[in-house]
Amino acid sequence: MAKHVLEDKTKGYRNHPQLNRFKNCRHPLHAVNYYLSIVHQEAEKRNYVFDRNKIEWRFQECKIPVTTGQIEFEIQHLKNKLLERDPIKLKKIKSTRNFQTHPLFTVINGAIENWEITK
Repeated sequence: MAKHVLEDKTKGYRNHPQLNRFKNCRHPLHAVNYYLSIVHQEAEKRNYVFDRNKIEWRFQECKIPVTTGQIEFEIQHLKNKLLERDPIKLKKIKSTRNFQTHPLFTVINGAIENWEITK
């Protein structure tokens, strides 16, 4: 969906805050295709189906900064979802050190992103 928004091929979810990550980088389509290529790679490792034709493979790898505060916020969001959906999986997660960021992201110190919707 994010790729379609950046390609101006959809009217839905055009203003989703997470899209700002891609919109604000120098080459948004390169970034989203790089992101999807790694998702595809992980899907193959896990024997999931991911349509590789959705990716424009002539992208250039790039980096997007992500703040430590944003990462912590998203990890907590995931843990809250797992508490409801898969408590056994949640117990396997001992600390935030178990998480790796996507290679697209360069981690920088900082608070939750200003575009994030918090309660």
